[in-house]
Amino acid sequence: MANEPTKTSMYIETTSEGVENGPHSKKLDDDGRPKRTGSLLTASAHIITAVIGSGVLSLAWAIAQLGWVAGPAVLMAFSFITYFTSTLLADSYRSPGPVHGKRNYTYSDVVRSHLGGYKVQLCALAQYGNLVGVTIGYTITASISMVAIKRSNCFHEDGHDAKCSISNYPFMVGFAVIQIILSQIPNFHKLSWLSIVAAVMSFAYSSIGLGLSIAKVVGGEREKTSLTGTTVGVDVTGSEKVWRSFQAIGDIAFAYAYSTVLIEIQDTLKSPPPENEVMKKASLAGVTTTTIFYVLCGCIGYAAFGNNAPGNFLTGFGFYEPFWLIDFANVCIAIHLVGAYQVFAQPIFGFVEDHCKQKWPESKFINAEHAYQINFFRLVWRTTYVIVTALIAMIFPFFNDFLGLIGAASFYPLTVYFPIEMHIAQAKIPKYSFTWMWLKILSWTCLVVSLIAAAGSIQGLAHDVRKYEPFKTE
Repeated sequence: MANEPTKTSMYIETTSEGVENGPHSKKLDDDGRPKRTGSLLTASAHIITAVIGSGVLSLAWAIAQLGWVAGPAVLMAFSFITYFTSTLLADSYRSPGPVHGKRNYTYSDVVRSHLGGYKVQLCALAQYGNLVGVTIGYTITASISMVAIKRSNCFHEDGHDAKCSISNYPFMVGFAVIQIILSQIPNFHKLSWLSIVAAVMSFAYSSIGLGLSIAKVVGGEREKTSLTGTTVGVDVTGSEKVWRSFQAIGDIAFAYAYSTVLIEIQDTLKSPPPENEVMKKASLAGVTTTTIFYVLCGCIGYAAFGNNAPGNFLTGFGFYEPFWLIDFANVCIAIHLVGAYQVFAQPIFGFVEDHCKQKWPESKFINAEHAYQINFFRLVWRTTYVIVTALIAMIFPFFNDFLGLIGAASFYPLTVYFPIEMHIAQAKIPKYSFTWMWLKILSWTCLVVSLIAAAGSIQGLAHDVRKYEPFKTE
């Protein structure tokens, strides 16, 4: 009976490339891989998880450096740039055409298909360097949130004069243990539930910060604000104003960047409808949602704290009061970063594992799947990666500030340069035409902004290194 033909087994589907998938076509996509199940909802959740990071908490500080005119203007400008370039990148997922072409599974694959040459290596260096840096930074940031909970409870119980010194390191270890477990999820396609939970958490802590800011403004506790932000000679020196403004532009620009994982997110989408159409809608939903939150948190946070806005506006409401609400917000941050870590780590895992499978196709250690989808190479490699990132975070706890520099190095090529260049190549836009010129002007302008942000990050990093004391308990 098992060998008798059935209606299902006789059904043959021809792909866009004219390749017959055979009897299992209903379970496989046009590239022979298992059917993708991602939707507009899951893609939007992945994007929101990747974009609304703990960086939203620093936007009040960023607006304070730039003021009421430049601050919101920079926010909106990068919102538009991010959405526009993400639509170009979404069209590049398939090649040569955006709908019926061959799938590209990673950002490097996309660049290889459309541009080729040394640019593939440059793309991989920028993408994976940024992803590694982000995962290390998230380890640090999550531990800081957990320490904040312990400290707020300590101050609440023992008074604000108590010496509440708490180490980050046990929390980094705990975060790493959780990531080791989650990292064994075989691939990105299985992470939709985690991204949805993380997206809800990001809304929760952003809303708490926003609500407390509104309460502070309505309560008449508004601080001094101005059209140009911090005042030279009053709040900052002239050089501090310049460097902080550069850093603020960098904070805002990199708060939007999710290009490093866009192709991997798009590769989770089911088709039809065409993946690029769904991804554009998901990008619009994700970027619009985050922009609304960014403007509200940044502007209302600035209205509440004025030119003295703290780097993390959740820490500025009294001294960890109301303590229970701040505790809940920090729990939400930690849970969000648990999910965000996986969104950024999965492309690294996939890149290394695909490379090893191609290099050693006969190796059972690398390729064999055992009971409960356990693969020994995946188990060892992903566990090792999480442990190494945790160790780096523990040895260099200021590494989070280094992310500004990593972001500066990756923002321009990944969010702007490659999407524009691939669109020009894919659409065969004539050189020196009007469209070619304005795309190039946009690209060059973003390069200048990226260099300015990098300069501000380097200055801030140099300041951090001078004060560095390894393994110091906060």
